[in-house]
Amino acid sequence: MPRPPRTGGLPSGRALPLETAELRRELAHFLETSVDDPVTGRKQKIGNYKFGVYAFYDYDGEPIYVGQTNERLRTRIRRHLTNQRTDAVAMNVLDSFEVRFIEVWPLPEHQSRNSDDQEARTYLNSLEYSVFQHALEQSRFTAILNEKEPNSTQRVQLPASHRGTIVSGRVLEIRGHPDIRIARRAATLARLAQVVSERQVQSGLRKTLLTQARRMQWLAERRYSEVLTTGAADNEQEEDDRE
Repeated sequence: MPRPPRTGGLPSGRALPLETAELRRELAHFLETSVDDPVTGRKQKIGNYKFGVYAFYDYDGEPIYVGQTNERLRTRIRRHLTNQRTDAVAMNVLDSFEVRFIEVWPLPEHQSRNSDDQEARTYLNSLEYSVFQHALEQSRFTAILNEKEPNSTQRVQLPASHRGTIVSGRVLEIRGHPDIRIARRAATLARLAQVVSERQVQSGLRKTLLTQARRMQWLAERRYSEVLTTGAADNEQEEDDRE
């Protein structure tokens, strides 16, 4: 039996959706970026640093999540954003759809140490706490979505960081509209609220729920103000259309 003709312009069955493919491409570009290593003096790919702290930012540049890794930055970040196999994603604390920018603070001086090296782990915890506090200071809500706070109270000076975007121009056109983001944020909030209602959760998750609600309210209020500002022009356009 002859095969049916392929419809022109349609992707093959193995092709990834546009947004998924673009995310993987942009994320790979960021993690494969080579930087000057201050310890070895050679080039090192950002994603290959073993110890480091990372922060995610949304479409408004608002910090939304901070984490650490001792198994390579690329492994941990990809687990959040592509494999989506972390507790933060599973519990609807973090929505990878919301992440537009990534910033990382690698620790090149600990690159040769084992993952369970106690000195390196202690400093890593302190760095995570420092980035966490830095994110709170940047946040208009003085809050981010982390369910648990870092396992340290020792603040250290932040080392050099590297920042990049993982949202392409094409994806920005799809996701960037505030109405789309409000709808997505409301859905995430509803799923998180369901988790809270069905399980015996710690206060940290309830705080995350509150932070997410405040973030959605702020975005909805900003959108409403924009609509009010342009409402007169819209009404004039409607009258012209009717005429």
